[in-house]
This record gives sequence, C-alpha cells and structure tokens, in this order.
Amino acid sequence: MLDSLFSHPDLWKYISMPFIAGAVGWATNWAAVQMTFYPLEFIGIRPVFGWQGIIPSKVEKMAAIVVDKTLQKLGSLDEFFREMEPEKIAAHLTKSVQARIEEYVDEVMTERNAVLWENLPLAVRRRVYARARRAIPAVMDNVVDDISRNLENLVDMKHMIVERMRSDKALMVQMFQEVGEPEFRFVTNSGFYFGFLFGLIQIPVFILVPDNWVLPMFGFLVGIATNWLALNVIFRPLNPVRVGPFRVQGLFLKRQRDVAESFARLTTEELVTLRNIMYQVINGPRGDRTKALIKRHLKPLLNGGFVRTAAQLTVGPGGYADLKRAVEDKAVDLAVEPFEDDHFNRERSAIIERLMRDRMQALSADDFQDLLRPAFQEDEWILILVGGFLGALAGLAQLIFLFGLA
Repeated sequence: MLDSLFSHPDLWKYISMPFIAGAVGWATNWAAVQMTFYPLEFIGIRPVFGWQGIIPSKVEKMAAIVVDKTLQKLGSLDEFFREMEPEKIAAHLTKSVQARIEEYVDEVMTERNAVLWENLPLAVRRRVYARARRAIPAVMDNVVDDISRNLENLVDMKHMIVERMRSDKALMVQMFQEVGEPEFRFVTNSGFYFGFLFGLIQIPVFILVPDNWVLPMFGFLVGIATNWLALNVIFRPLNPVRVGPFRVQGLFLKRQRDVAESFARLTTEELVTLRNIMYQVINGPRGDRTKALIKRHLKPLLNGGFVRTAAQLTVGPGGYADLKRAVEDKAVDLAVEPFEDDHFNRERSAIIERLMRDRMQALSADDFQDLLRPAFQEDEWILILVGGFLGALAGLAQLIFLFGLA
C-alpha cells in the first residue's frame, strides 16, 4: 500500500493538499477578519450587491452593546464625574474665565452698545471687570456642584457614546482592533493550522473517493470549520478547565488584565472624557435642563452684580433685560470652552482610567467576554459561510490546476 502510494504519479499533488488547505484556511480567516471591519462605508449596489464591515454597518448597535454590557457595569456617569474631582473642575473653569474676563465682558458689552462702552473711561470699565471677576468663583462652584449631583439627568451616557461612534466609525473599529488584536491575529493564523489538519484528512478521502466533488466539498468544509473553530477557541471554555497538566481557557478570557488596561485607556481618551461630558451637558438632548441650571445660578450675578452696574453705565434700565440675556448666553458658551484644554482633560481621564481598569479586571468571565464577543457574534454566520464559499472555490481551483479535472 505504502509502496504504491510513494510510486503514485500524483504523490506530490497529494502531499500539497494539506498545505493548500492550510493556505485556504488562512485566506478565508483573513478575509473574515477584514470583512468584520472594512470597508467603513458601504461599497456596491444596495441592498444585495456590496459589503460594509459588520462593525461599521451596525455602529450604533455595537456602541449600545458596549455601554449596556460593559461600561454600565463599571460605573455610572455621576460616579465618573465625581471621581474627576468637581472642585478642581470648578477651579479650572474659574481660572480659565477669569484669565479672559475683560475679553468676555468687552464682547458682550460691545454687542449691546459698542460706541458708549468703548468711550467709557478705563477706570469705569475696570470697575465692571472687577465686579465680574469677584462673582465668577462662587457661580462656577455652584454650577459644577449642581451638575455633579444631577449629571445622570443632564447627560444620557448611551446617547453620548453612540453619537461619538456614529460620527467616527473608524474609532469603533480602532477600539475593537486594539482590544482584540491578539485574538484577531489568532483567527487569521489558526486558519492555516486547522486547514492543514483538515488537509491531512483530505488525502486518504480523495484517494479512496477520487470524485470531482471531493476537493470543492473539502474546501467548503475547511473554510467553514476553520472560521468556526477559531471563533470558539477565543471564547471557550468560559472558565479555566484542567485538562491533564494543562489549564485551558478561551484565549480572550485569559488576557483579562491586559484587555482591561487597553479598554480603560481607549475609553477614557476617546469616549468618557470631561470634554465629551461637558459638551453633552450643554449641547446634548437634555441641554435645556443645563441651561436652566446655569441661569438659576447666574441670578445673583445678574440681579445685583456687574450686569446691573454695566447696564446703569451703558444701556440704561430699558436695556437691562436684553443685557441679562446676552450674559446668560455667553455663560452657556463659556461652560464648554475651557474643556478644550488637552492637559486638563488627560489629568481627569487618568483618574477614571484607573477606576475602570481595576473594576474591569474584577469582572466575571461571563461579563468580561461581552466586551469583544459582539464583534465576532454579530452576523458571524455570514463570515463562516463566506469562508465556506471561498474554500469551495479554492478546492475547485485545486481540482482543475493540480489534477486537470473539471
């Protein structure tokens, strides 16, 4: 039997089978990973002909899953904001506004009565600046304290994350790629090893049943099986299992500490940032509540502070209400501007990063897998079938070019 095999004219073709099967497994798994992420926008003719990466095509759903399955288990937005030390946030706001108080006052007053304001003696204008500067710290302390106690009513965390991801699909792709980089690399490379093993089985089957359908069928099975096996090895078993001297667990689950570090860093750099929170506080769907809150805390300043002084000197009693509205509008704008400071944002983010990392490292395996599992699970049957289709084409090509059959 062996002698006849080694003297067989197609020996080298048989030997090549497992290597070709390995190449097919690698290629189909590589294609599956690429199709998970790319292209970011749909290419083709809707609704049937074309493709968009699974994650970009369902970015809103995927972002909502990240919030529901992971972020909300790590803490609330109220808690994150309190950890950022609201007193330091208020101090930063005060410092930023006071440093430019003359510019802000001039801007508001010039809009109301430019000629009169510019012609006021400098000493009079300084009196207005000084009154505004003295009033700012108390107002900022009260506003930030009120925001910190009512943040969940002012900002919808899911809306904040979904909007950020929808506006930047590449960010969602980046997060999944960085968090699961070793797993996606394993999916690709394991295709060769699993394919090679199936190719070894393919040799005796094709020798015993040398029909034309065998190679395309095996190619189809290799494409499906390598994708399915790779996806399951990543997440199964969920908890460590002792197999002889070995301790076996899903590859992603074994990396919980490292993944927690990557996820916490990316989330606090791009998503749950002070800049994003404050933008949503003012401009989000609940922004009207914030504006009402700010105006409530501005009342002492408007009714008896520099605004009354400025009105008496420039626009008179008739323009007092108009001037108050202008100051209120400017105060709303100022609530966001200081948070464009990258250094201050990084300082606040570092605090939340440590909190998220520690809590994520303490998650159960079942909760932890929810971070990356949706990236594979969402429409994974399509990827598996695509792998089977590509494998069948490779088997057909093998049949034609190696054995000259069709």
